[in-house]
Amino acid sequence: MNNPELIRLRNISPSEFAHWGIQDVAYIRPVKVGDQTAFAIHAADGTRVAVMPTLTVAQAAVRQNDLEPLSVH
Repeated sequence: MNNPELIRLRNISPSEFAHWGIQDVAYIRPVKVGDQTAFAIHAADGTRVAVMPTLTVAQAAVRQNDLEPLSVH
């Protein structure tokens, strides 16, 4: 993919990304905890704020804090 916009987006720093005004979202990504998959919740700046046992619980926790959950693969 040689799309300049995608290349730029993939190369921005976490602080640049946070400055886009994305204080209303949290990112959820799968992580390994021992031998099980759990779901980490991250702030827009990349800071991990919680780890939940399931995607559903992670999404609910994000929504309960008035944020919009986004998945990171």
